[in-house]
Amino acid sequence: MPAVDKIWFTRCPVPTASGLAHGRGRLTEAFAGLGVEVGVLQDAGPELARHHFDHGLTGLFREGGNVPALAARSAGAPTRLIGLTWIEEWQSILVRPGSGIERAADLRGARVALPAWAESRAKSFPRAMALHGVKGALAQGGLVLDDVTFVEVEADLSPSVGRDAGDRTISWPGLRELARGEVDAVYVKGARAADQARELGLAVAVDLDAHPDPRTRVNNGTPRPITVHERLLEERPDLVVTFLRESLRAADWAAEDLGGVREILARETRSGAEGVATAYRGGFHRSLHPALTEERLGLLRIQKDFLLVHGFLDADVDLDAWVAPEPLRLAREANEKKEKGEGEAA
Repeated sequence: MPAVDKIWFTRCPVPTASGLAHGRGRLTEAFAGLGVEVGVLQDAGPELARHHFDHGLTGLFREGGNVPALAARSAGAPTRLIGLTWIEEWQSILVRPGSGIERAADLRGARVALPAWAESRAKSFPRAMALHGVKGALAQGGLVLDDVTFVEVEADLSPSVGRDAGDRTISWPGLRELARGEVDAVYVKGARAADQARELGLAVAVDLDAHPDPRTRVNNGTPRPITVHERLLEERPDLVVTFLRESLRAADWAAEDLGGVREILARETRSGAEGVATAYRGGFHRSLHPALTEERLGLLRIQKDFLLVHGFLDADVDLDAWVAPEPLRLAREANEKKEKGEGEAA
């Protein structure tokens, strides 16, 4: 690999520690000290932006949905998993007011929106999200996928951040059909969907976040992986540790500054303040730290198995072989030493 003078960063428009680090200028500052420039993948145009899905760029750090990350790995992409986050982000089943669907058990026999397949498994993440989200909601009412009728809808959900992110004219898949009465229920998540649901006057039938069992909320962003190209990890592990150090420090900052976090999130998601407040509730800002605990890996395994069964992966993924825990351990140790030695605020 040639000398690295630039790394690339990509994330989805959701709360991430790395996104906060970037939004506060800390990633740029930290890598500048190493003589390395930081580029935002989506701002580079479509030729590079496609690597958000295939992870074919050696200098790329990706914190985003697990469907594209797992699909890329299953297709042979040489990536390593260096962290996992879990952020509750308003996963809900929406219905029309007065529909008679007020809880999970009422979904029996409902017409449920299912985004169509995209050009690749990785880009079919809206379909995977809807299918697993509906499965989780149905389970709360003692139902299974066969208890509803799926209706395919156009999948025009943009995952990007940067210059093309958050087009407010793009509706979450199925919301138009729900408003027109062509389907009875739609799975949604996040601030953008919260804004659009309110604008359309839709009602929440099932709030998945309210259930005590996190397994009912396993989906594309829960847990959310941080991945890196294995060549970068092998040849420049210092860059990987630096990225994780700044992510951990941003998570420390977020825990103490909810207002600042929401301000950055409004820019990241291109949503209004009300949508951000609706989607990201409770103490979410205190749980942004990446980790590789057995619990989070177990939840990712549930998602991996679901994706494999439903055709979203080319082949099974060996999670144990994918995980690279050393950089996160080193990043934590480095931050602890810096805090004790210099007392610098995160």
